[in-house]
Amino acid sequence: MSSSLLLLLLLLFIVPAFMLEFRYHSNREMEQYLLQVNASNPDITHLYSIGTTVRGQQLWVLALGDSPDHHTVGVPEFKYVANMHGNEVLGRVLLLQLIEELVRGYRSSETWSLQLLHSTRIHILPTMNPDGFDNADNNCVYVQGRFNSNGADLNRGFPDTFAGLRQQPNVNEQKMEPEVRAVVDWLKSETFVLSANLHGGALVASYPYDNSNGGPELVGGASVTPDNDVFLHLAKVYSSSHAHMSKGNQCEDVSPFQDGVTNGYQWYPLEGGMQDFNYVWAQCLELTLELSCCKFPPPEDLPALWTDNKQALLAYIQQVHLGVKGRVFDAAGVPVQGALVEVRGRQNLCPFRTNRFGEYYRLLLPGNYSFTVTYPDHEVLTDTLAVPYGPDQFSAKQHDFLLRRTTTLTGLAPTEPAQADLTPTCSQRLNLAGGGATARWSALTVGFSLVVLRSLVD
Repeated sequence: MSSSLLLLLLLLFIVPAFMLEFRYHSNREMEQYLLQVNASNPDITHLYSIGTTVRGQQLWVLALGDSPDHHTVGVPEFKYVANMHGNEVLGRVLLLQLIEELVRGYRSSETWSLQLLHSTRIHILPTMNPDGFDNADNNCVYVQGRFNSNGADLNRGFPDTFAGLRQQPNVNEQKMEPEVRAVVDWLKSETFVLSANLHGGALVASYPYDNSNGGPELVGGASVTPDNDVFLHLAKVYSSSHAHMSKGNQCEDVSPFQDGVTNGYQWYPLEGGMQDFNYVWAQCLELTLELSCCKFPPPEDLPALWTDNKQALLAYIQQVHLGVKGRVFDAAGVPVQGALVEVRGRQNLCPFRTNRFGEYYRLLLPGNYSFTVTYPDHEVLTDTLAVPYGPDQFSAKQHDFLLRRTTTLTGLAPTEPAQADLTPTCSQRLNLAGGGATARWSALTVGFSLVVLRSLVD
């Protein structure tokens, strides 16, 4: 019998069965639940830590899918993050219930769960700020517990998109809170395509940009991204799938939101936010979901709040299959990293690039789009693609690009494409190639069981 199987059996005997009730679980109870789910479902779950908090608590992520412990070419990566503000707690409950629902549906061979987990790798971080949660009280509006143990607001701690482009900082050199640094490193190791972070205090789906430097992105009081049509669609998918959000006027002392959605900047400007960072520097489209008028809802309200959000949480994951996906191959048929894959009319601050597997993912609404693919020592390739609506089929349109070498080739292609203006610093700041973070997390996932066991015994 292998050592890993022995360890798994040991965990199953030591860790008691955990019944997921509708209540607020402590960080230790949450850890126990994630451990049990992972041990009981090794074929579709993989538990790993992306780092630690100021107080040394692990930031646990549960990945679910057919190959939960590694990326599969052609399978998009999706993530949910909750409890970024320690006193905004509903997201913790919803994401644990979502895990339970996905696993239950898979074990019951329910079509919707099988389709999601066969087609998508889903990462769930139930708490980004467990230290803040430990300090929170149950007040609906007060801020006790909002910040981490250094007194920092984690949703103001990311390198700011617009200030960053002006000042040219290097993300790897910038001082960050450990929880923020953990998420930045996480983004280096996976090519996340779609994401949402769960908050409380309002009922609205907010989309980028959250900030502006007064440039051409400002349109009618909103700070508009090149993918504004996609962001608006994503926000409305969540809002319309939610039981009440689309009504737009559910919370007292909060201005009504048309259709239950808002541009972040138009609501209120925010510097150093996580959703802008995801979009600009990690090619991951992210929404901020405000899911309860009360930041710390009474426990008796939790079942109804889960019912309100269940279909919206599932429908939003399915949107990861919008648009087009595929790979870029060089003239020798080898997939290439760092090729620019650009869509005409969408001038992203940091152009989208292929990952280390040569993959690209572009979330787009149905229509015809002109693509331009650029890679050193190869001819620029332009192609027009007709894009259908992929979520219904649980797959974006599949299209690979095969490049041809230029006739003036003088040597091997460099590892990074030549770029103009600000784009070289985009890749240097985030270093999307990753590698170091992936290796570090592999060590963490191998050793996490012993760490958790010690925490249960001590």
